[in-house]
Amino acid sequence: MIRLSAYAIVFLLATLVPMSGASDPYKAPRTPWGHPDLQGIWTTDDARSVPLQRPAEFGERRFLTDQEYAERKRRDDETRGDVKVAAGTFVGEVGTRTHRQTSLVIEPANGRVPARTPAAEQRTAMLAKASNPLLPSSWEDRSLFERCISRGPLASLPTLYGNGLRIVQGPNVVAISHEMIHEARIISLDSRAPSSALHSYMGYSSGRWEGDTLVIETSGFTNKTALAGTRHTDKLHVVERLTRTANDTITYEATVDDPDTWVSAWKVSVPLTTQAGYEVFPYECHEGNNALRNMLSAARAEEKVIDEYVKKGLTPPPLARPGDADILPADPSFGRRR
Repeated sequence: MIRLSAYAIVFLLATLVPMSGASDPYKAPRTPWGHPDLQGIWTTDDARSVPLQRPAEFGERRFLTDQEYAERKRRDDETRGDVKVAAGTFVGEVGTRTHRQTSLVIEPANGRVPARTPAAEQRTAMLAKASNPLLPSSWEDRSLFERCISRGPLASLPTLYGNGLRIVQGPNVVAISHEMIHEARIISLDSRAPSSALHSYMGYSSGRWEGDTLVIETSGFTNKTALAGTRHTDKLHVVERLTRTANDTITYEATVDDPDTWVSAWKVSVPLTTQAGYEVFPYECHEGNNALRNMLSAARAEEKVIDEYVKKGLTPPPLARPGDADILPADPSFGRRR
C-alpha cells in the first residue's frame, strides 16, 4: 500500500485540477437582460496627474518605470494632504490613486496630438484675432466651459475637480451624466447612425456592444467647442469604447477624427474608477457666480487705463499676468472693444 504525505496529495491535486486565479480573464457582471454591467458612479480623478500629451523625454513609451512611478506617487501623495493648502494648492488636486501612463494620448505612438491641418491653423489664427481672453469684449470671448455651458466632446477626460460621472443602463439605452456642468448623454443601442442633420455641443450618439465593450459613435457636433486647445469643425467624429476590466475599473478609450482639424486621428485612454464614499454632486455653476461680470468690468477698466495712456502719448503698462506672455497678441489693437 502506497502512503502519500499531505504535501504530496496537495501537489498531485494542483497538477491534475486546473486552479482559477489572477491569470483568469476578468468577467464583468451582467445586467438582468445580459449586457455587461457598467452602472454606477465612476470618476477620472485618479488620472489627474497624467498629462494629456506625452513629454518628449518618454518617446514612444506608454508607461512609467518603477522609479518614475514612485516619484509620481510621491508627488501625488504630498498633494493629497492639507499641508499644501497654505501654498495655494487645492486639497485632492490630483487623484487618490496613481497611474503609470505617461500620457492620456496613446495614439499616435508618440503620445502627442497630431499636427493641425493648414485650414485649422488659419482658422485658429482668425479666432485669435477675433477675441482676446485677457480683454474680453463680451461673454462670447470666454470659453463655453467658463460660461458653464458645455465641456464639449470628451467630457470624461479629467480636469481639476468635478470628474464624477454616473452610468445608467436599460436594455436599449445607456445614459451617462457628467458632474461637471451636469451634462447628460442618452445613447441609443438600436444601431441607428448618428444624424448628420442635427448638431449640438456634445453631438449625437449611437451605441452597440462588441463582446464586453460598449462602443459609442458620436457625430453631429458644432464647431463651437474645442479639443486639446483647438477649435474643431462640425465634421468631428468620436468613437468611444468602455470596457469593465475590474470590479472598480472601466477602461475608457476614445478615438478622435476630424480631417479638417488634425492631419490624422488620435486616441486617448483613461481609467474610470470607483472610490469609497464618492458622490456626484449638483453643479451649480451659475448660482452666485459673478466671475463673468467681474472679468468684463475689469476689461473695461483696463481699456480705460490704456486709452488714458495713449492720449498722453505714453506706452500702456502690460496687461499680462505671469505666465500669460505666450497668449498676448502682437497686434496692438487686439482685444479693443468692437
